[in-house]
Amino acid sequence: MSIIRTYKYRLYPTKIQREKLESTLDGCRWLYNTALEQRKIAYKRCGISLNYYKQAGELKDLDLKHIHSQVLQDVLKRVDKAFQNFFRRVKLGEKPGYPRFKGYGWYDSFTYPQSGFNLTDNKLKLSKIGTIKVKLHRKIKGTIKTCTIKRELNNWYVCFACEVEPMLLPKTNKVIGVDMGLEKFATLSDNTMIENPKYLRKSESKLKCEQRKLSRKKKGSNQRKKQRERVAKLHRKIRNQRTDFLHKESKKLVDNYDVIVFEDLQIKNMVKNHHLAKSISDASWSKFIEYTTYKAENAGKTVKFVNPRNTSQICSNCGLTVKKSLAVRLHKCTCGLILDRDTNAAINILRLGTNQGGVTAVAGL
Repeated sequence: MSIIRTYKYRLYPTKIQREKLESTLDGCRWLYNTALEQRKIAYKRCGISLNYYKQAGELKDLDLKHIHSQVLQDVLKRVDKAFQNFFRRVKLGEKPGYPRFKGYGWYDSFTYPQSGFNLTDNKLKLSKIGTIKVKLHRKIKGTIKTCTIKRELNNWYVCFACEVEPMLLPKTNKVIGVDMGLEKFATLSDNTMIENPKYLRKSESKLKCEQRKLSRKKKGSNQRKKQRERVAKLHRKIRNQRTDFLHKESKKLVDNYDVIVFEDLQIKNMVKNHHLAKSISDASWSKFIEYTTYKAENAGKTVKFVNPRNTSQICSNCGLTVKKSLAVRLHKCTCGLILDRDTNAAINILRLGTNQGGVTAVAGL
């Protein structure tokens, strides 16, 4: 079974190409907002619900000849998807979140879904834009399905969504339980501990300083714009550091273990605790689990999720419940077991994962 994998590379457009890229983005953003407004007015005044096909039929009448036709079609598909998600949330009783208009800086990518692009060596040819230099720092594997051009501050990137065959790794015949934490990023059931890099916390003082400077700049001035870019670049650096760390650690797990067991944490609910929200977001547990899951799927390994209830309270040796607050970092049981709290929890997670009755979800081949 093939899977979709995305490869991201830096683009180096010339000044003229950069202007064309900006013009394409502006045209796509205008089309998105226009299509959204058209749907809104049609329903409000006439009670008509427009769909993708009705709006796509009107593309030939628009003055957007400088943009590839399939790029424009993809914009309308984004609008359609936004409305589909809106109606889905309404049906499920969730917070609806009606689709919003996109201001400058809130629409930063466009996609060639099938054609209009060609990659040769270190050159990417884009229809209506030209041939742009691209830095291929790693080999593309599989068949390219879509090509997305993305703007991040003053840099441009290309993302290729590729259909690849799984690359199975040799079996290690080892299983592991993983307890996610804040003091330690993760603790494994074999007592291995992964330190928490805390990239946001380490850069917090510098970030506060730059944000304070931003708040003092006059709104609408060039100085405020430049300062806003400095703050955004600092956020980007923190994000890139975190992403690099998560990729490396998730790869280690997949390389060394055949079965990886996590707690089925409700992270969206956990971040509602304002005392822990920033630390949980900085650790980015959900991304780590996501990266581990898709890497395991590609390698023929298995990821399991178990109920997190009382995993840190139950003794991993005798099964007795030993109540303790978050401040207590050492597990002490009447059976004589003295163990790090997180290691004890990781062993319990592993035990639940090997007991099929406790598994709530499985991802893998």
